[in-house]
Amino acid sequence: MFSPRMYILLTVVMVLGDVAMMLLSLGAAHYIRFDTALLPPGEEQHGLAVYLSMAAVELVVLPLVFAFRGMYQVRRNISRVDEMQRVFGAMAITTLVALAVVALGSRDFPYSRALLALHWLFAIPLVWALRLAMAWVHGRLRRHGMGVERVLLVGAGEIAQAIVEKMASRPDWGYHVAGYLADAELLPAHRGLAYLGTPEVIDAVVRSQRIDEVILADPALTHQRILALVQQLDSPGISIKVFPDVFQLMSTQVTISDLHGLPLMSVRDASLRGWRFAVKRVVDVVVSAVALVLLSPILLFIALLIKLTSPDGPVFYVQERVGLNGKSIWVLKFRSMRPDAEQASGPVWASRGDERATRLGRFLRRSSLDELPQFVNVLLGDMSIVGPRPERPHFVRQFSESIPDYWKRHWEKAGVTGWAQVNGLRGDTSIEERTAYDLWYVENWNLLLDFKIMLRTLPAMFRDSNG
Repeated sequence: MFSPRMYILLTVVMVLGDVAMMLLSLGAAHYIRFDTALLPPGEEQHGLAVYLSMAAVELVVLPLVFAFRGMYQVRRNISRVDEMQRVFGAMAITTLVALAVVALGSRDFPYSRALLALHWLFAIPLVWALRLAMAWVHGRLRRHGMGVERVLLVGAGEIAQAIVEKMASRPDWGYHVAGYLADAELLPAHRGLAYLGTPEVIDAVVRSQRIDEVILADPALTHQRILALVQQLDSPGISIKVFPDVFQLMSTQVTISDLHGLPLMSVRDASLRGWRFAVKRVVDVVVSAVALVLLSPILLFIALLIKLTSPDGPVFYVQERVGLNGKSIWVLKFRSMRPDAEQASGPVWASRGDERATRLGRFLRRSSLDELPQFVNVLLGDMSIVGPRPERPHFVRQFSESIPDYWKRHWEKAGVTGWAQVNGLRGDTSIEERTAYDLWYVENWNLLLDFKIMLRTLPAMFRDSNG
């Protein structure tokens, strides 16, 4: 992990950077409001010096708010959208507190309201961009061996292997798996993992291997054994994480409530019903209508390309899929395969480098542009902008027999994009893993999550996939 000096240095750089971005946004707002003709006149003009008292308050309040919200902690894998959400909330609090302090300390309020609005609007993307830059710097440092944390796994099954592969794929996260503990040596040595003994020697291994973080990744561990292992780890500064699959029945976040004083643990909540369903439908109609209008030139261009490159077949392809509550829906797509692709074989799962696809079709599938006509399905109410991707009835029957709880993904409308897709699970990827992401979305839906998925969809479209 980073040394204390490095943590202090990075924190100081972040604080100074936030302060610089705030001053830069204030200067830019003052220039646009009073030194350009972009906004109509009408407010009394003051020099930039008048706003220094407010700026001084902001420069004190901002680090305190950011520190209180944990925004100076070095994080590894927070998404750009999540970081924007955190910055937006913290900046809103900072601005409100600063304005309240200034207003209480002054009889009049000489500040331009338009300038204050511009200042706030400029500060958010500037602070956000700074944090993205700092995250990139942190990643580069970890790639060069600085700030790397040594991890010990407890478990050797599929979950442990998935954790190892995920950490190995992202060296910028700065994790090094030092080895694993299990009741028997199971993981092959060629994975670079050392078998360090049974879980009962965990405390000695943590000390001898200088472990920073322990991950309990064995679903077979009983609650009593987990508690015993945690109690053994009396070494200071050790992080302990439990992979949630040890709670086999829980795919959602656990919440605590009460029934007139009787504590209840909620492991499932029907989140999308009543007024929430109506709100989601309004968002679907608005977004799909706007998308169809804005994308109409692209849709027309793709349609012409399909007709020119593959004149024997239609431009669009209508396919039966399974939607909400198992009802059949007819999904509209741009045709990406030969007209007779399944004439002899019947339904076949698309794979990487599928020879049935046309040359243009392969590009459309990789970029998901073949799915754009499904905004029509959303407008008609058959689909939603965000939700589990719909599958064909033939494959739904197969997956329902082999994958536990697969059918629950149909508790919500199928979506043009989804939580699994923006996390890289598109095309010919693990159905089990995609189902886990879909079920998490179904049981944890909220409107903010939908907007987050929409914002993450565009970069996800152009990741390598077979569609």
